[in-house]
Amino acid sequence: MSDNSGRHEYSERDVQREVTELEGKSATAARLFDIRRIIGGLFVVYGVIVTITGLTDSDAAIDKAQGVNINLWTGLGMLALGVFFLAWLKLRPVAPPTPDEPVE
Repeated sequence: MSDNSGRHEYSERDVQREVTELEGKSATAARLFDIRRIIGGLFVVYGVIVTITGLTDSDAAIDKAQGVNINLWTGLGMLALGVFFLAWLKLRPVAPPTPDEPVE
């Protein structure tokens, strides 16, 4: 509502609705930018790339690493670490932030 002076008056219900909406946006942003999601996603992507490289390595590349297909093992390790971070995110999600002061 507006009065003649141009100021707006808000009801308690409007303020509470606005606070609830902002809390929801804050919780969504906290989940979206969780560092476990970023690290896990990067490790999975790079793990897939390195694993594919390891699967297509030539005998000369494997002989250069003393008979160990280092790209394959490193890629599988990166995949495992990435899946670990993403599973950790799924099993222990970020708790929504609690407001410092209740709205009265």
